[in-house]
Amino acid sequence: MTRFLFEFYRWTGLFCACCCFLFLIGTGACTPAPLPPQAGTQVIAFGDSLVKGKGASPGKDWVSRLSRQMGISILNKGQNGETTRSALSRLERDVLSQDPQVVIILLGGNDAIRRLPKKETFENLALMINRIQHAGAAVVLVGVRGGFIGDPYEESFEYLAHTKRTYYVPDIMEGIWGNPAWLADTVHPNDQGYRHMAQRLMPVLAAAIGH
Repeated sequence: MTRFLFEFYRWTGLFCACCCFLFLIGTGACTPAPLPPQAGTQVIAFGDSLVKGKGASPGKDWVSRLSRQMGISILNKGQNGETTRSALSRLERDVLSQDPQVVIILLGGNDAIRRLPKKETFENLALMINRIQHAGAAVVLVGVRGGFIGDPYEESFEYLAHTKRTYYVPDIMEGIWGNPAWLADTVHPNDQGYRHMAQRLMPVLAAAIGH
């Protein structure tokens, strides 16, 4: 009888624990909230040619659009051809020394094009996030595809955003690649494409800065 009661309570406890776990997942309680800014004054867009606005008319890139539409100043620190490796080398100069409050990171596309090791790409991104958050700024992580057929980056971006508690916009080029009406060339958006990017980024950036 004692043995029976022991087994009964053991399995009952396991069942209750499993139910509780599933309930927490279903309610989103297991998803940590993004870390809000704790210091700083500047909103900074940091990344490659998609940040710089290659393919857009003057003032029609997504950084300029967001700045006007939200009524805030956004420093554009995009650089054509940037990889996570080269971006890491200018993080101090272009981001950390600028009194960051919120930093939008859009990098990884050139890593995929140049076939840099995926492990290195996400280690570099993680290091940037750590240093930015250590400075008291919030991070908006922007995902990009890691390939034209399939996306080997998708799960890694989601995992990084979750574990580092960043604000997150998945696959920013979704709906743009493959749509000639929104592309200036095979890789970069035109004015309409950048408008679409700005629309997707706006609510996430607003949440990060507390608008």
